[in-house]
Amino acid sequence: MRAMVLNAPGERLVEQERPDPVPGPGEVVIAVSACGVCRTDLHVVDGELPQARYPVVPGHEVVGRVASLGAGVAHLRLGERVGIGWLGQACGVCPYCAAQEENLCDAPVFTGCTRDGGFASHMVADAAFAYPLGEAGEDTALAPLLCAGLIGWRTLKMAGEGRRIGLYGFGAAAHIIAQVARWQGREVYAFTRPGDRAAQDFARALGAVHAGGSDAPSPEPLDAALIFAPAGELVPQALKAVRKGGRVVCGGIHMSDIPAFPYAWLWEERKILSVANLTRQDAYEFLDMAPKAGVATHVTPYALADANRALDDLRAGRLTGAAVLAP
Repeated sequence: MRAMVLNAPGERLVEQERPDPVPGPGEVVIAVSACGVCRTDLHVVDGELPQARYPVVPGHEVVGRVASLGAGVAHLRLGERVGIGWLGQACGVCPYCAAQEENLCDAPVFTGCTRDGGFASHMVADAAFAYPLGEAGEDTALAPLLCAGLIGWRTLKMAGEGRRIGLYGFGAAAHIIAQVARWQGREVYAFTRPGDRAAQDFARALGAVHAGGSDAPSPEPLDAALIFAPAGELVPQALKAVRKGGRVVCGGIHMSDIPAFPYAWLWEERKILSVANLTRQDAYEFLDMAPKAGVATHVTPYALADANRALDDLRAGRLTGAAVLAP
């Protein structure tokens, strides 16, 4: 098998040939056909996630087919197309798992972070965390749904039922969730890097009623603001944009420090929330809903060997939508 390996934080990924993986009990081997490149992969590369282990094969937006079955796996079949996401395993016994909050598990396994992921031709996955995808849709188009879509969906759910939704950072997650919000009948307000006309035009093309720089005020009070960019300075900006009782939901696993702001911006029962990982129930909900909502991902494909270039393009903001590796 071929894999793009990150040997230590801050280094470039290197291509390696490795022995073909063998599944253990309850596991499957996946022949990877597509793997999205997520901003979380940049955090792994930059050493910003303390739970990460190195060396590691990044990648957690995986689409592929079951190549071999470990002992005890009966609900999947050889050749079946499945998706693998960020939460690769939960312990099932801690208080959070017992309370149906496996996203907060005390002993989780994270794909492409604490276990090798999908920047490879093959990978091993826990069969209980492999999601059947059926045969509709292209592999590369489905890959961003496995994290940008899933985390975006959990973030949108935590925003509540408000009509006016602000999206701060219009990348892979926001371009998916904008489509879901519009399908739900909500108004979408997009806030991008100041001067990023391409992203603003993209947001309008997806139905946003407003698209402008994140340094400018919202033209209308928002019911909720979803922050997908890892920039802590956006939290005060979003607080100023939401109405009384409104919510600011931080959808990323890592964010720069949030600067001090006046208590008056938080007062009147505004709320700041964070999203941590996701549950399998989130995945089943979203993957069932996405085709009904007509979600169409905008992707830029890269060869597996070009993983470093894809990461560079993501970091520099040169992408519209999502990057996807196609081994």
